[in-house]
Amino acid sequence: MAHQHNKSGKNLRFAFWVNLIFAIFEFVGGFFINSVAIMSDALHDFGDSISLGTAWYLDKKSNQKADRSFSFGYARLSLLGALINSLILLVGSAYIIYEGIYRLIYPELSDASGMIIFAIIGIIVNGVVAFRMSSGRSMNEKVVYWHILEDVLGWTAVLIGGVVLYFYQTPYIDPVLSLLITGYILWGVVKRLIETMHFFLQGVPKDIDLDQITAELRSIPLIDNVHHAHVWSLDGERHVFSIHAKLLKIDDLNDLRTIKEQIKQKLRDYDFEHFTIEIELDDESCSLN
Repeated sequence: MAHQHNKSGKNLRFAFWVNLIFAIFEFVGGFFINSVAIMSDALHDFGDSISLGTAWYLDKKSNQKADRSFSFGYARLSLLGALINSLILLVGSAYIIYEGIYRLIYPELSDASGMIIFAIIGIIVNGVVAFRMSSGRSMNEKVVYWHILEDVLGWTAVLIGGVVLYFYQTPYIDPVLSLLITGYILWGVVKRLIETMHFFLQGVPKDIDLDQITAELRSIPLIDNVHHAHVWSLDGERHVFSIHAKLLKIDDLNDLRTIKEQIKQKLRDYDFEHFTIEIELDDESCSLN
């Protein structure tokens, strides 16, 4: 797990620097070729750079071990990074929509050749970053990967628009493309934001079937029933589980040890970061009922 998070930090650092350098290059170039789609994407990338830098810092901070202030450690800071990233993308997208509508009302021609050149560079640069992020497992990396992949598709759309504009001069291709790209980005960002908020609200991770787990535990001999089953995620990949197990009448402590070991064995199959088991004897009442 430590190796995975070290890789996560390197991936986010790589994405941050590449994104920042390209955003500067993109903004200057977009200004000279008079393309609102490219300039808007550059501003969008500047916002991404801020969120990527924040995500990189929080991902590094999330590896700190537990202390008196945070008994589970700082893993949830990685989720905070994903949340900040998503919110910045939403704000940036709103600005791009404004600029696109403004250019539809007050149209200007863009430099088709410049759009084509920038689109090719954009596809190559973002394609390299997307490939690097594709193996990421944390929510931070998933949010970044989704957006970088969208950038690849967005630049592909700009390339197509530039080719069309090269042969057919119209001032509406550029703003229409910017609005279409932004709409697609918003769709992906909202999906990731909902997923991140699901973890923030301690929802059950989608890769965990709570009913299946409780059914497996109920099948263990001498377990009468299980209740108060809870599972939530620290950061989207490290999960925590707790449960109460009510036993039938047992003869001695060896039965109790056997049951506990059987429960632990079944829970180990799910690779939980942490789990807690509360055992209740047959003549014992659950204090939480």
